[in-house]
Amino acid sequence: MSENKIDPNLLGEKIVNELKQVYDPEIPVDVYELGLIYDVFINEDNEVKILMTLTSPNCPVAESLPKEVEDKVKSLDEVKDAEVEITFDPPWTKNLMSDEAKLELGFM
Repeated sequence: MSENKIDPNLLGEKIVNELKQVYDPEIPVDVYELGLIYDVFINEDNEVKILMTLTSPNCPVAESLPKEVEDKVKSLDEVKDAEVEITFDPPWTKNLMSDEAKLELGFM
């Protein structure tokens, strides 16, 4: 199949679009705009690793939210596999939110 090679930038955009459909259940903003996604790595085999954080280590969705992110990215046909790694370094702050998220939550 000749479609094995996809432009990494195009795949990155598709992944971001998927991430923007995952919401923190306590905050009406998606995980991408909240600044919870620190990095997305895509290797030559279209295996994806997502480095993300949570709003706090005691976040009530600490188990389900990373799984939801992983499943959403795995749902893309171009993605062979996806893994989410949680980090609290650096810790999440409101400064990591996009202007859109700050506006939505009344921080601007």
